Amino acid sequence: MMIQNKRIFASILFVLISFVCVAQGGPPPPVPGPPPPVGAPIDGGLLIGACVALCYGIKKLIKSN
Repeated sequence: MMIQNKRIFASILFVLISFVCVAQGGPPPPVPGPPPPVGAPIDGGLLIGACVALCYGIKKLIKSN
């Protein structure tokens, strides 16, 4: 009989906790702000980096042969 009481008690607690979780109300969410500014443009730095990487790769290939 003791196990039966524990099951009933656990069931009641589960139901009550569920009601408390659903009843959690609050103020409405804040209005979203303006979109963030556009990031830094990808320009010459990317091209220079690609050229340096290409030259480094060619150097490694020549050195390994």
